[in-house]
Amino acid sequence: MGTRVFVTGGTGYLGSRLIPALSSRGHSVRALVRPGSEGKLPSGCEPVPGNALEEASIAAAVRPGETVVQLVGVPHPAPSKAPLFRTIDLASALAAIGAAKKAGAAHFVYVSVAQPAPVMKAYVAARAAAEAALRASGLTATVLRPWCDRARMGWGRPDPRGASPPAPGAIP
Repeated sequence: MGTRVFVTGGTGYLGSRLIPALSSRGHSVRALVRPGSEGKLPSGCEPVPGNALEEASIAAAVRPGETVVQLVGVPHPAPSKAPLFRTIDLASALAAIGAAKKAGAAHFVYVSVAQPAPVMKAYVAARAAAEAALRASGLTATVLRPWCDRARMGWGRPDPRGASPPAPGAIP
């Protein structure tokens, strides 16, 4: 049997692609989901109703030894959404980090952002603050820093770095 994985943001762009990939590789996947949104999760995932902005809600859901993957964030980040990066992206990351530590998670995976991203200063600041909190937590962690948000670019448009888009159904 694979790793036990707990995902926050499982109904979002990355989560909806990650969960089936993890399940197909034999991992046991559970995901925090807003009450009433359970049907939006990919099949093969156990829904866990809760609030991604409340540490107590997440802590009640995370099991000791699980890998926690934090994917909650503002959809389609843009400079005009700067206040939301602190109230959603950072708040959910801090809640998940605190919950994972209290629950005794084995590993924490955080999707941050490549730095610098000059136009997205508030986004980078919120993600950097979450990374600092993760380092301070003492959790065993992996921080991913994708350089560009290919979801916003659209799969059909060329990547300015010359990379090819992934095959349909592939994890970005």
